[in-house]
Amino acid sequence: MAKKLSKILLYAIVTLGAITMLIPFLWMLSTSLKTAPETIKVPPIWIPKSLQWGNYIKAWSEAPFARYFVNSVVVTSVTTVGQLFTSILAAFAFARLKFFGKNLIFVIFLGTMMIPGEMLIIPNFVTLSKLGMIDHYAALIVPWLASFFTVFTLRQAFQSTPEQIYYAAKMDGATDWKYLWTVLVPMSKSTITAVTVLQVIGSWNAFMWPLIVTNTETMRTLPVGLQAFTTDAGTEYQLLMAASTFVIIPMVILYMFLQKYIIAGISKAGLKG
Repeated sequence: MAKKLSKILLYAIVTLGAITMLIPFLWMLSTSLKTAPETIKVPPIWIPKSLQWGNYIKAWSEAPFARYFVNSVVVTSVTTVGQLFTSILAAFAFARLKFFGKNLIFVIFLGTMMIPGEMLIIPNFVTLSKLGMIDHYAALIVPWLASFFTVFTLRQAFQSTPEQIYYAAKMDGATDWKYLWTVLVPMSKSTITAVTVLQVIGSWNAFMWPLIVTNTETMRTLPVGLQAFTTDAGTEYQLLMAASTFVIIPMVILYMFLQKYIIAGISKAGLKG
């Protein structure tokens, strides 16, 4: 009986958590289909009297969202591929190669994860400014081509692979490079998929950094472009929520299809410290 009650309680907590997470998305969708007066009505209404599908067309046309979309795709793609490449190489070095000071270097890099990202904004901005990269793709991409969180996660996954496989590959004449890409990477595909999806979502939703390093509309990304609906005269909430919907939907779809890889990858990464 106690076991059954605990199971019911667990399901109730999970259901409550799911509902709590869904409410903001449902409110966003509801508001995106309202008229302007309905968005500020008190008490608030969940179901608009007449669905304003035209809000999506108007939101898309009021700002150059096609350009924002292209920028977001370019930045997300390049940063994800670049970060994945550098992280795989670094993770392999820390997991399998032997070199002087490896553990010390790893601990130092691990310590950088404790530094809040906001503290790096000013030094990164000054550096890129002196290099003349502000308001260019380089400013949006270069600082994110490496991530020690990704290195750490992949290192854990690589270390969970038996060393005997590595030595067997070496005896068969495989180089470290060939072993990495033909054996280790395929065996760690769940973890690699997980960190890839997390990087894609993080890059796609980035707001603060693109806002700081872009000055013109031609270089803005989708999250920054949402500012177009906030002016001195107020905020057009129905258009803002409509624009937010087509910004968020691609990432929601991506996560829904790949969530099992995220869970499996992060779980596998924690098997060995």
